[in-house]
Order: sequence, then structure tokens, then C-alpha cells
Amino acid sequence: MAIQFQYNKTSLQGLEKNLKMRERTLPTIKNKESALRIEVKRAKDEIIALENQLEEAIRSYDKMLALWAEFDATLLTVEDVELGTKKVAGVKVPVITNIKYITKPFSVFCSPKWFADGLSVLKKMAEIGLERELCAEKVRLLEYARKKTTQKVNLFEKVQIPGYQDAIRKIKRFMEDEENLSKSSQKIVKAKRV
Repeated sequence: MAIQFQYNKTSLQGLEKNLKMRERTLPTIKNKESALRIEVKRAKDEIIALENQLEEAIRSYDKMLALWAEFDATLLTVEDVELGTKKVAGVKVPVITNIKYITKPFSVFCSPKWFADGLSVLKKMAEIGLERELCAEKVRLLEYARKKTTQKVNLFEKVQIPGYQDAIRKIKRFMEDEENLSKSSQKIVKAKRV
């Protein structure tokens, strides 16, 4: 990115102002990037923990697999998932606030007595699955924000700050050369007068 400037004091002051602003904001952006990196790792660890929790819940009911064959899975459906937002490192991520289920009525006398427990197990598994999906979305949002922040850090560090420094150096050298030329020309004029 070529920085537009003119060889005068006004342009020099504007470039110095822009350079100082970028140098002041760079540490803040770097801190945000590292916070986002930590949050992404934390969210990925949370996904793994939820997957393990779900697998463990499924494994704990493996011995009752024959009983689950007679269970009517249509008794429980997820009606609605209410979402809220929470800010994590400056990024709004979705959070589950409430899950509404529809439970079809079933005969307590004609159905096995463990159906009520089965419904609570299904609710727990559905909740873990929904949390995992939301966590995956959270990772996607945080990764996107981290990527954009990393691009901004690189833009400041590798392009804009060196560009401004180079432009300031060129203007100062030009102004020094001009001053030296005017002094030497004054000396020459003075020497000719004598």
C-alpha cells in the first residue's frame, strides 16, 4: 500500500499523527487477537468435552439397548430453542437460554415404567447435542473474528507502520536537503557579493 504524501510540513505532521495512532492501537489489537485465540481453543475443548459427554451417555445405556428398541422416539420432540447472545472477547456469540420440548402423552399403565426415565435421558442427550452445535457455531464466529483481527495486526505491523515511517523519513530527508541547498546557495550569493 503506497502512502500518499507531499513533501511539506503539513503532510509530515499528518503522517506522524497517523503513525502515532497506529502505534498506540497495535498493542490493543494484539491483545484482542490473543484473547480470541484463547477463546477459540477453549470453545474447541468445550466441543470435545460435549462430544465425550454425549458418547458416555450413549455408552451408559448400551446395556439397555434391547429396551430402547421398544421405546417410541416420537414421544419427545424439540419445539423451540431460545437463543441469547453473549460477548466473548468483543464478539457476539449465541447462547442457549431455554429449550422447549413437546412430549406426547402416553399411557403410564400400558407403557413400561421406565418410559418416563427414557424421556429425561432423551432430553439430556438432546440438550448436549444442541449445546455442541451451538459451540461449533461459536467456534466459527470466533475463528472469523480472530482471522480478521490477525489480518489487521499484520496490516498495521507489516504494511502501514513501516509505510508511514518510510514516508516520514523521505519527507525529512527532502526537507533537510532543501534546507542545505538554500544555506549553500546563500553562502554562494554572500561570497559573490564580497
